[in-house]
Amino acid sequence: MNNYNKASDVTALPAWRKLLDHRESMNNFSMRDAFRDDGQRFQDFSLAGCGLFLDYSKNLITHQTRSLLVNLAREAGVEQAAHAMFSGEKINCSEGRPVLHTALRRPVGEPLMVDGRNLMRDVHGALAQMTDVVSRIHSHLWRGYNDKVITDVVNIGIGGSFLGPELVSEALAPFARHGVRCHYLANIDGNEFREVTADLNVETTLFIISSKTFGTLETLKNAHACRSWYLAKGGTEEKLYRHFIAVTSNRQAALDFGIREANVFPMWDWVGGRYSLWSAIGLPIALAIGIANFKELLSGAYAMDQHFLNEPLEQNLPVLLAVLGVWYHNFWGAQSYAFLPYDHNLRNFVKHLQQMDMESNGKSVRRDGTPVSYTTGPVIWGGVGCNGQHAYHQLLHQGTPLIPADFIVPVVSHNPVADHQEWLYANCLSQSQALMRGKTLSEAEAELKAKGLSSSEIERLAPHKVIPGNRPSNTVALEVINPHSLGALIALYEHKVFVQGVIWGVNSFDQWGVELGKELGNSVYNLLTRYDAEPADDSSTQGLIDFFRGRHRG
Repeated sequence: MNNYNKASDVTALPAWRKLLDHRESMNNFSMRDAFRDDGQRFQDFSLAGCGLFLDYSKNLITHQTRSLLVNLAREAGVEQAAHAMFSGEKINCSEGRPVLHTALRRPVGEPLMVDGRNLMRDVHGALAQMTDVVSRIHSHLWRGYNDKVITDVVNIGIGGSFLGPELVSEALAPFARHGVRCHYLANIDGNEFREVTADLNVETTLFIISSKTFGTLETLKNAHACRSWYLAKGGTEEKLYRHFIAVTSNRQAALDFGIREANVFPMWDWVGGRYSLWSAIGLPIALAIGIANFKELLSGAYAMDQHFLNEPLEQNLPVLLAVLGVWYHNFWGAQSYAFLPYDHNLRNFVKHLQQMDMESNGKSVRRDGTPVSYTTGPVIWGGVGCNGQHAYHQLLHQGTPLIPADFIVPVVSHNPVADHQEWLYANCLSQSQALMRGKTLSEAEAELKAKGLSSSEIERLAPHKVIPGNRPSNTVALEVINPHSLGALIALYEHKVFVQGVIWGVNSFDQWGVELGKELGNSVYNLLTRYDAEPADDSSTQGLIDFFRGRHRG
């Protein structure tokens, strides 16, 4: 076991102290001037790997900055931590577990021994089980209780059992298999249940209950609602097995629900929910795009795993993105980070990244339990371009906060329309260029003068048209979104988040804040439904309970 879990204070590292000094020297740094003075800046600050191309030249950095940031990662033990994770050491220290989502995309010929067991046998056994079910459904051998073919699959899950699979099945819609439509039921809200089930035919619908513990409140409530809906619409208990599958580590609970044993897919405690789309939690993905494409998704992620594990830090895509994020968060005071995908099929990428990043690194103690003395875990937000340009991009350009951004854009569209893709790509580049360049007062004045405005009007309007510029961004470009490149893209951000967690010294693989919310949810439910219960601990909660009781018509 290495020293990963000891997590010393990163601010005590020599590289951190040097970065503090370097940050002072960067107060007057201008990206405009840097591009003007250095014709090699783009070549020096861009990198290709695993089918992705990263341009990070539009950042508040010099060659010295990059060297210092990479040294910070090195001194924080990123290389050792990566090897500890991939080899199965128990780096989830609060729960005493290894972290092995990377094993889910590892070839069967690369054994991974943990506690005397080759985990690859289990991983590829589950993949074989997925392959069998997907093949039977796509070939119409799996049929509903009235012997009709399955046309719709409803995935019942929340958090990582929902966000990752939804992202991938939408992003890879051009690869969808005809005849099987996937739907997602996550929220414990009758409106969502109604919307999902409204147009479904019970005879041709398959439900997948995705819950690691088979105890998640929202998932179980929706699972029981779907079972009741199935029975009310004509389904029978005897043929329930044709319409319900479970993905869980709690096999007995699934059996007690009524799932046939052959229909229970395994999960393992060494896979966190937000990293689980690569497992049988990805069954709806495989049903949507086919098992061959699902395996290609795994292959793309594996390629990024190898890049992360083997490339030097200076040429390592996840490491570079991670240290740039640390640079802005801890040395420039940036509290949020924007992700701006320029592709409609990636419209829910931000939601997945929010969970991956904020659930992982939204922590205030280090791995050894001592409090941090620095900020961790930025707020992740954003949305699809070009829509954001006509909404919140205004804040990026002229607002007072510094908000770094990642632009993600493919070159080729699966659905070309006239010159739309050229305009979409141009808009993406122009936004990153505008963030970098801005518009000076003299440029604004010249622009207004060219329009024939009077001197007084120019003086009045010009300050409003000044755009500070010098706002940092990365651009991740790829030729086309396909299973392989998407797998690499998602794994890129998984490893980025991990590297930042290593640098900050936090455990990126637990989520005790989420668990507290679940516990209190049960308590408040009892207060809502039991009139003989003791009042809530605080007057606000009790007042809102009283408000509900006085108006609810159950």
